[in-house]
Amino acid sequence: MANELTKKRTVLGQDPDIFLAALANIISWLFATFAPSLLPYLLPTSPDEEPFKGSTVTSRTKCISIGRPGGMEQLRLVTLRSGICTIGYNVRHVSPPPYTHPNVTLPSDCVIIKNEAFSVNYADCTIRWGLYESAKKYVGWPIVPGFDVAGTVERISDQSDGTDLHKLAVGDRVFGCSLFGAYSNRIVVPKIQLRKIPNCIDSFSMAAAFPAVSLTALYALHLAGYFPIVYGGGGRNKFSNKSILIHSAAGGVGSFLVQMSKILGLFVVGVVGSTSKVIDARALGCDVVIDKSTEDLWMKAKEASPDGYSTIMDANGVSTLNASYDHLAPSGRLVVFGFHSNLPIGSAMLSPLEWLRMAGRVAAMPKFDAMDLTVSNKSVLGFNLSFFADEVEVLSDMFDQILTWIEGGKLQCPRVCEMAMENVAEAHAFIQSGKSSGKIVLKTAAAWTI
Repeated sequence: MANELTKKRTVLGQDPDIFLAALANIISWLFATFAPSLLPYLLPTSPDEEPFKGSTVTSRTKCISIGRPGGMEQLRLVTLRSGICTIGYNVRHVSPPPYTHPNVTLPSDCVIIKNEAFSVNYADCTIRWGLYESAKKYVGWPIVPGFDVAGTVERISDQSDGTDLHKLAVGDRVFGCSLFGAYSNRIVVPKIQLRKIPNCIDSFSMAAAFPAVSLTALYALHLAGYFPIVYGGGGRNKFSNKSILIHSAAGGVGSFLVQMSKILGLFVVGVVGSTSKVIDARALGCDVVIDKSTEDLWMKAKEASPDGYSTIMDANGVSTLNASYDHLAPSGRLVVFGFHSNLPIGSAMLSPLEWLRMAGRVAAMPKFDAMDLTVSNKSVLGFNLSFFADEVEVLSDMFDQILTWIEGGKLQCPRVCEMAMENVAEAHAFIQSGKSSGKIVLKTAAAWTI
C-alpha cells in the first residue's frame, strides 16, 4: 500500500510536469515568433525582488531568476530586497530555496560568499525548459540555476566554535558547489562544499570552471571501479582491460574525465564532434582522438581497442547508448550521466516540432535486458550529482582529491570562455549550439553597475 501511495502519477506514461513544461515553452515560442512585444507578460515576478537605484548597489544581491519554463526571456537579471541572497536546496535548513529570508540567521555550517564567477552547464538549459528533475522536485519556480561558485567569504556564523575541519574566515578566496542558486553575486553555501582557491589557479573564472564537472567526472570513474571513495584515492587499477572511451572528450565533464583517466593509468580514446576540438582533446592527454564529424566513430573505436572497452562514458543519450553498450568488453561498464542528443542542439526556442522530436527520441531510448546484462557480463550505471544533497561526505572526499591533483599540477583547467553576467542569454545560446568547448563562465562584477 505504501508503494502505491508514493508512486508518482503519470499521464500517457509520462510525468505530468513534462506536459506543463511543453505548454509553457510552446507559449514562449509563439510569443517570440509572432508577438515578441508581448514577451514581458510571460515574466513572473517575486515579492523578494525590489527595484533599486543608487550608488551602493553591491549591498544588494543580484541574480538570474527563472520564473517559469520557457525561452531566453525567462533569464531575468534581478535585484533582491535588502538582506536577501540566493540559496540552494542543499541548505534548505537555513531557508527554502531560491532566496533566504531578510537577515537570515546563518548556521555554523554555512557561509555567505560574495560570488565573483559562476559557470554555465547544459543542465542549466534543461532547468530553464522545466525538464530537470531535481530542480522541479526540490526548488520549483522561481529558481536561480547554477552549481559552481567562486568568490570571497563575506559573512560567517556567529555560532561557529572554531573546531570544524572546514574553518573559513571572512575574506578567504573560495570555490565550490551549490545545488542551484549559483547564478548570483551573493549566495549561502555549506562550508563542507567549499575549498580555498589554491595559488595555482589564476582567477575566479578559472576556479568556477572546476567544481561541478570535475566532481561529476570523478564520481563517474568511481562507478566504473577506478576511484575507491571508501578507502581513499590510492587504490590500484586491477582490471586487465584498461581502455576507456569518452564521448565529448573536449567538453566540460569530458575534459576532466580524460585527465583523471590518465592519472589513473588508463588508455584513453576520446570522441569529439568537430575537427576544431581534436587539438583540445589531444592536449588533454587522449591516446587516440576520434573526430566523428569526419571519421566512422565505431570503426575507429574498434581499431583503437579491438577487445572492447572496460568503460565507456556516455552523456549523449539515444544517439550512442546502444552502440556504446555493444562495444563494452566483458566486465565492462557503461556510465551514463546525460542525454544531450535527446534534447535540441542549436535551437534557442523549443517549438512544437522540437517537442515532437524529443518525444520520438525518448521512445527510441534503448532498453537494457537484465538477463543480457548478466550473460554478457556488462553493467549500465547512471547518476546525477544534483540529487546528492545528503551525500556531503562523499562529495567532500572527492573534492579533497581533486584539490590535491590541482595543487600537484596533475589536473589542468579546461579552456574558459568568459562573459558578463548580463549576457546570460548569449551564454545559454552558445552552449545550446553544441559549438562550445571547455567551460563557459559568467563574471558577476559587470552586473554590479546599474
